[in-house]
Amino acid sequence: METNSPTFRRIVTGHNSEGKAIIASDEIPARTYMVGGPNGAKFHEIWNTRQTPALIDKISKDEEEKGLILGPPKQGTRIRVIDFPPEGDEIRNLTKEQAKEHFKTMSGEHASKAGENGPHPLMHKTETIDYGIILEGELTLIVDDGETTAKAGDIIIQRGTNHAWSNRSGKNCRVVFILIDGQFEEKLQ
Repeated sequence: METNSPTFRRIVTGHNSEGKAIIASDEIPARTYMVGGPNGAKFHEIWNTRQTPALIDKISKDEEEKGLILGPPKQGTRIRVIDFPPEGDEIRNLTKEQAKEHFKTMSGEHASKAGENGPHPLMHKTETIDYGIILEGELTLIVDDGETTAKAGDIIIQRGTNHAWSNRSGKNCRVVFILIDGQFEEKLQ
């Protein structure tokens, strides 16, 4: 299922040889991935950093990666846009093995908590702080003990908790996610 959400541009600034600010690139994000087949979520990979503090140089290139990676680089950040189509039975009825395969497609099989008596088959936990900004539609955040539905304009701060996302609205939902590498407090590991 192709979403009806409009395309968007990724505009990156930099510096010329005299140190003056320039527009280094202005383009539609080239790296997109479908997760979960043709009716699944579409990931638009925008940018990542590989260290803290982030290196600010004259002109950085988007770091090369082989395929989709769930989390940010160690000590780094990642920004992506995800288009979530309405959730259907193919997601709600995933087996533990199918859910783990789903996360494996984004090098995130370690994050999957499928089959651990969770409230959703795509429950997962990452050692990150994630800022989710709902641009369009609505999305339900499911945690071990509760859930809430966020709508366009809402911001979710996801702090390394076991969670899943469910689009129950019947319409596409577009979310910007900014992921920041984190470290669990010893008691939460």
